[in-house]
Amino acid sequence: MAPFDLSSIADTAPYYLIFLALGLAFGAVLEMSGFGDSRKLAAQFYLKDMTVLKVMFTAIVTACVLIFSASAIGILDFSFVAVPPTYLMPGIIGGLIMGVGFIIGGFCPGTSVVAAGTLKLDGIAFVGGVGIGTLLFSETASLLTSFRYSTFMGRFLLSELFGLPEGVTVLLLVGMALLMFYGAELAERRFGRGEAITRAALIPRNRFTIAGAGALLGTAALVAVIGQPSAEEKWPMAANRAGISLENRDPYVHPAEIAQWRADSSVSVRMLDVRSEGDFNRFHILGAIRVSPSELTDSQFIRSLQEAPANTLTFVVSNGETRATAAWKQLLAQGLTNLYIVEGGINNWLTVFPPDACIAVPVKGRQPGEEELAFAFTQAVGDDCYSAHPEVDFKESPTDCYLEAHPELKQRPANNAVRPVPFDRQRKVTFQPKVKMKKAGAPKGGCG
Repeated sequence: MAPFDLSSIADTAPYYLIFLALGLAFGAVLEMSGFGDSRKLAAQFYLKDMTVLKVMFTAIVTACVLIFSASAIGILDFSFVAVPPTYLMPGIIGGLIMGVGFIIGGFCPGTSVVAAGTLKLDGIAFVGGVGIGTLLFSETASLLTSFRYSTFMGRFLLSELFGLPEGVTVLLLVGMALLMFYGAELAERRFGRGEAITRAALIPRNRFTIAGAGALLGTAALVAVIGQPSAEEKWPMAANRAGISLENRDPYVHPAEIAQWRADSSVSVRMLDVRSEGDFNRFHILGAIRVSPSELTDSQFIRSLQEAPANTLTFVVSNGETRATAAWKQLLAQGLTNLYIVEGGINNWLTVFPPDACIAVPVKGRQPGEEELAFAFTQAVGDDCYSAHPEVDFKESPTDCYLEAHPELKQRPANNAVRPVPFDRQRKVTFQPKVKMKKAGAPKGGCG
């Protein structure tokens, strides 16, 4: 709960009491504001009382400006702010259904609880209806599964929709909200109080309102001018969280442990290879994706990584550790979780899972640089050798050169069966487990 770190008391009584107190305070404020009265809430749909619209959008634009202001000056990493994924058509249909229910009942779920808490009969009836509706939906949800998860757009922002920088989008959003507030005031005068809209009435007179609108618009303009930090600029913030673990080498995972995770069908393992195209073509781990430096800061590519299932482990690899560590920092700063580095890179991977001698041999007579291959390849094999997928038994015959060294395997087994995995490739490798699966926090929120 920003800006306070409550992780040290998580799952304790004080932790839950804090959120209970916040919920009670929020409900009390709603009741004091008149949001426990269904007539006041429903009046917005008849343009007679626009309090709900003004309060809700004031909260939205104020929070938006504060969040992106904090992000612009480097005290908040927006990548770690939970944004509910967008399912476009289900969201539109669900919003329409809720809107109709709001008009008919005069409440949204949150305000109905407030009304029920003050023993208003309509609020109690609405809460009961919400319970019945929830029960019916839970019993029929399987029939709507394909629709519920249709038109998935992931973590989708207005800035992406319009192709604009976040700061400019914030400024436009604030401008739109101020125009909407102005229109709401005129609607209340005309439909709520029956006043004629004269030229004089079109001019705002409340100086506090004008000052507040000016301050909000000015802050949004400042956010647009400053802009949002780049991936490189975000690392100092991420370093506060990850710097110690990097010094302790916590993100560096032994190749043998990675092979174990790759063999686990309950986990999705993703390999990001940040080497050159030439080295990637010579050899890469089965299923690896080659990532160029430009992709590490490309918002579309980052979003595709963020939209992976929750059971996804991501490993970054280069020939050594230098380039992979730099890429790891960039990705971590942009909000990726369950992110690790291959310990020792491809050079260590090939040491742990050595290729056949006819494919590659360790370089002798010189010490390769940190990001140079320490193995001399006689041919580009890509992922077409045992070393690329050591977690899988042979699905094809071993290479010819390996058969020359192991004549006992030359005889084709009966019925064209797959040859057994040679014993020396089954050796046990000891390592210290490093991977700890982390679940992303579920976005919370909704109608007050």
